[in-house]
Amino acid sequence: MKTYLFLFLAFLSFDKLAAQSAGNNGFGYLGFNHLALQVKDMEASKDFYTNVVGLKPISVPDSLKAIRSWFDTGNGQQLHLLAGRTTPVINDKNGGHFAIFVSSIEAAEKFLSARKTPFHKQVRFDGVVQIYFADPDGYLIEVNQKK
Repeated sequence: MKTYLFLFLAFLSFDKLAAQSAGNNGFGYLGFNHLALQVKDMEASKDFYTNVVGLKPISVPDSLKAIRSWFDTGNGQQLHLLAGRTTPVINDKNGGHFAIFVSSIEAAEKFLSARKTPFHKQVRFDGVVQIYFADPDGYLIEVNQKK
């Protein structure tokens, strides 16, 4: 037990040191805050990210509710949806996409199949199973299971 506690405390110290070091690199990078996607139909996108992806909505100032939706993606990070997209989104699995972890790749595949959501499944070079599917605007999402 003491060994695990020591390793945990060592990890925390290293993580804090790494963050301090990163902040002193001139640019000052400390971590990722949010990803913003411009969407065509805010209601369809809010429904998708809430009921398909399973993200928790977070409050938006009243003055922005008609043109913004924010979601908690964990670890203090967020997804922001911005109204006003008028051009098509064209992505493929080898280009623009973002990736998320799921607890079970099999359960995610069954869920998408039951919803009749088209997806592409493949095995990455290191044996990780990946699923790619698009949101209502065409933004591509990669899903894989944390090892």
